[in-house]
Amino acid sequence: MSNKKIEDMTKEELTAELKRLKDNLCDLEDMHAFTFVKTSVHIGAEKAQNMQEEYENECRLLNEEIGRMEARLKAVAEN
Repeated sequence: MSNKKIEDMTKEELTAELKRLKDNLCDLEDMHAFTFVKTSVHIGAEKAQNMQEEYENECRLLNEEIGRMEARLKAVAEN
């Protein structure tokens, strides 16, 4: 994300940033699914737990940011 405040972004910038965030979330989910579902990677239980917690935290942060972008886009569209 640019250093620009969300309140100062144009509709086009908000739309582009929302797409970027959703793409990042999709990439993260794909990588997680590949690592934990589609491969037979052998890692220790503690490492797997840490990776799962990191994944969940990253998803939560991205979803929060996506929510803020969607709310701002809605506000801009209503004006």
